[in-house]
Amino acid sequence: MSHLQYYAYEGVGVRNKETFKYSQAVRVGDKIECAGQGGWDPKTGEFFKEINEQIDQAFRNVELNLIDAGGKGWSQVYRVVSYHVPINNEALAAMVRNFKKYMPDHEPIWTCVGVTRLGEDDMRVEIEVVAHDPK
Repeated sequence: MSHLQYYAYEGVGVRNKETFKYSQAVRVGDKIECAGQGGWDPKTGEFFKEINEQIDQAFRNVELNLIDAGGKGWSQVYRVVSYHVPINNEALAAMVRNFKKYMPDHEPIWTCVGVTRLGEDDMRVEIEVVAHDPK
C-alpha cells in the first residue's frame, strides 16, 4: 500500500514500530486515522499510575500523534473510540473533561467500551481517533 503515508512519532511511536511492526497513524486521503494511544510518557513509554493522569496523557499523546502526521490536532477529530480498564464514572468524567478542553467547539461521535485488558499490563485507557484534514 505504497499510496498510504504512515507515521510514528519519536520515542514510543518509533519503538512500537520497530518492536511490534505497527504505525501510530496513517493518512487515507483527507483523513488521519490514529492507532490507540495510552497514558504513557511518549519518550520513555512509562505509564502514569492514576487513571485521571493516564487519560490526560492519552489525550496529549493523541494530539502529538495527529500533529506528527501533519494534522492540526483535536480540532479536526470527528470520531473517538475509547477502551477502559475498568470503565467507571471517574474514567468517563475524565474523558468528558478532556473533550471540553480539546474540542470546545464541536462534539465528535464517541464509542466508549469497557474491556478486561489492554496491550500492556499497566495500561488503563486506550484512545483511537479519526480526524479530517483537508490540508
